[in-house]
Amino acid sequence: MADPAKAGRYPPDGRALQPPTPATVDLHTHTTRSDGLLPPAELVRQAHEAGVRLIAITDHDSLAGVRDVGGALPAGLELIAGVEINAVGGAGLDGGGGEVHVLGLGVDPDDDAFEATLVAQRTARRARFEQMVERLAAAGLDLRAELEAMPPTVDEDSLGRPRIARAMIARGVATSIDDAFERWLSPGRPAYVARAGLGPLEAIAAIRAAGGLAALAHYWDAPQQVAVLAELRAAGLRGLEVHHRSFDESTVAAMASVAEALSLVPTGGTDYHGDAGPYAESHAGLWVPDAIGDSVRTAIETARSGR
Repeated sequence: MADPAKAGRYPPDGRALQPPTPATVDLHTHTTRSDGLLPPAELVRQAHEAGVRLIAITDHDSLAGVRDVGGALPAGLELIAGVEINAVGGAGLDGGGGEVHVLGLGVDPDDDAFEATLVAQRTARRARFEQMVERLAAAGLDLRAELEAMPPTVDEDSLGRPRIARAMIARGVATSIDDAFERWLSPGRPAYVARAGLGPLEAIAAIRAAGGLAALAHYWDAPQQVAVLAELRAAGLRGLEVHHRSFDESTVAAMASVAEALSLVPTGGTDYHGDAGPYAESHAGLWVPDAIGDSVRTAIETARSGR
């Protein structure tokens, strides 16, 4: 089942892939520093208990979760500094909602220029967030009380639609994240506001400049967009999320074929947010072969050497 925090963006008819063995690699997760429900330390604890030994925290437009964890990791767990940039898509790259998501794996958390880029992204996110809240209020649904009751956020936190959806659930006007997105928060719905910020090429360039591996996340249109991906490959894209918790077996095979054809490093992860249950439940449906962790490590080393 697709994570409700990504409602309306994953193939609705895909059957969950049954992993042959528990995954020790998860390169796509979210914490309370963006739109996840677990604090960074709790996420890594639960992931370690589930058997993960290589994890990337990839909060939207924020490295705060990575900094929160620092070196305080359970024994045997390796952390990759990551980020997910919601890039405004162009022709052939709409990927759902007019945007594509670019993962930056192995970026330098101390890169000042990259942090300035993320600050601009988060500022645009907050403005969009407030506009959507205002649209809901104008439609007779004032969620300020529910939002104020939630844990407070700071400038390093990245606000997104799931927070509004959770307020709608608390108010009793939505039954789930999926329901809130489908009726109010998706493109064409009453409260939707288009995203502003980096485009895919700009996101890729920023990630590369910060020493990271740029990879497209959950881009299920990849088999139909090989020519577009080839252009992104020429611009610096180096990875493609082949394994995602929402992908069925045929989707994984198709993604792997595209990655091989374009010499893109396969990546994979739960895309865990927390709305669908404890981390262990998402992990149970994840299949990321150990070899992917090795190839990603190698690709990150290559990316850093080419900064």
